[in-house]
Amino acid sequence: MQDRFPQISELLNVMAQLRDPDDGCPWDLKQTFQTIVPSTLEECYELAAAIEHGDFEHIREELGDVLFQVVFYAQLAKEAGQFEFSDVVTTLVEKLVRRHPHVFPSDGEQITGKTEEEVKASWEAIKKQERASRQQHSVLDDIPLHLPSLSRAQKLQKRASSVGFDWPDLAGTIKKLHEELAELESAVADGNEQHCGEELGDLLFSCVNSARHMGFDAESLLRAANQKFERRFNAVEALLHVQAVSLEQATLMQMDDAWDTVKSKEIK
Repeated sequence: MQDRFPQISELLNVMAQLRDPDDGCPWDLKQTFQTIVPSTLEECYELAAAIEHGDFEHIREELGDVLFQVVFYAQLAKEAGQFEFSDVVTTLVEKLVRRHPHVFPSDGEQITGKTEEEVKASWEAIKKQERASRQQHSVLDDIPLHLPSLSRAQKLQKRASSVGFDWPDLAGTIKKLHEELAELESAVADGNEQHCGEELGDLLFSCVNSARHMGFDAESLLRAANQKFERRFNAVEALLHVQAVSLEQATLMQMDDAWDTVKSKEIK
């Protein structure tokens, strides 16, 4: 494969040189699987941000950074005698073919007429077989612990839904939201701090469930909400600056008035 894609060979050679014991980069030589993980997560989030902004030049750059993470791990594994980059690609190709029998049928005859729901059911059945082969027999096995909490909540709910444990419609999730909010208000009235935290967590989990039923990705929704708040708050700060009032000097009423002004302009 490397011969077919000379750029990949060049990238792998650069990575090997960075890890050369005699002439490599001191920083790269110090790295391990564990120390690179934070960089990997950061690069993935930077890629997501570039995609959300529709900046294709930046997307291309960030894709390269993510690919470099893969190559780095493969180099470390090669040095440890575990596997190489070509093994990573081979495993990926085999998995993609195995999970798409409607596109790559084993008998060589392409299957037609597969609906999206049928494909999803087939995908889940194949993943269930894969979990069983790894001695992961629980429905919720193999959902990564270190995913962002909103993403993991949505995956847990989706997996539970695949075996029928789910609200039949959106109305059920909305009713549950009201129920959890009432329980939170009761905990606040009782003044039990630990109970308040627990009920807040349940409310967040229920919000994710509603997002899932509406076809939204909860993590993306909160990122968008964060961006909206940041945009509006910056505009509030700018508006107060025009009025010769700093945030530190402004009263809550002044800030609220500025917020309403900024919000009304966006709505228009």
